[in-house]
Amino acid sequence: MSFGPQAWIQQHWDARAALNFMLGGAGAGLMVAAALAYPDSRAPVMLSLVLVAAGLGAVWLETGKKLRAINVLFNPFTSWMTRESFVALLLFALGAAALWRAQLLPAAAAAALAFVYCQGRILRASKGIPAWRAPQVTLLIVSTALAEGAGLALFFTTAPLAVGWFGLALVLRAIAWTRYREATRNPALEAPGKALVQLGTLAALVLALAGAWVPASAQLAGFLALATGLWLKLALVTRASLNQGFNLPRLPVRGAR
Repeated sequence: MSFGPQAWIQQHWDARAALNFMLGGAGAGLMVAAALAYPDSRAPVMLSLVLVAAGLGAVWLETGKKLRAINVLFNPFTSWMTRESFVALLLFALGAAALWRAQLLPAAAAAALAFVYCQGRILRASKGIPAWRAPQVTLLIVSTALAEGAGLALFFTTAPLAVGWFGLALVLRAIAWTRYREATRNPALEAPGKALVQLGTLAALVLALAGAWVPASAQLAGFLALATGLWLKLALVTRASLNQGFNLPRLPVRGAR
């Protein structure tokens, strides 16, 4: 690897860190969808908690010294990772309680929203990486999680409320992606971004509407929304994460003697 004025991809976060945004975001979005459109079943809530736990477990595996991961809890006033950890504990507590008392689902959904908001702020706090520090990244992360969760919810129900929330989440995600793309223009995100718009938004909306006649098409729509969102976040963390590089307005020149 060469360092200097030329940018280089950060080496601290790999696919395991990306899984926290991918699985955790989808799980949190599913909790929100469960509260809005499917409050009478425990299955979406259980899957939501499993996905969030799997995402956090994946990023824990990336740490060099596993026992030092407890240190993430010691900086709530300065670290969005710490805030994410505390919100995750609240999410697990409320989600587990909601398995027995459905009245707690809205509180669990609020914790899920706070969780993905923290994820967006974690990326935005990385000032040395232009693709992450853009203010638009927070809405992109939150809206992508909501769309993924709404897509997962279609595997449990195709009720009109679930389909309506799915369509709204897709439109919000498309708007967030458009605003983010205009602000960053990262070549590494062009292919997943194109797939997100064409397959994960336009095709998914058509298939969701067709679900009124062919229920399986709604599930295909959910899969497309989920897959394209996961691809975008994987690329954002692992391939678009170029450092800014050094700002050297004047380079030393060794003159001949």
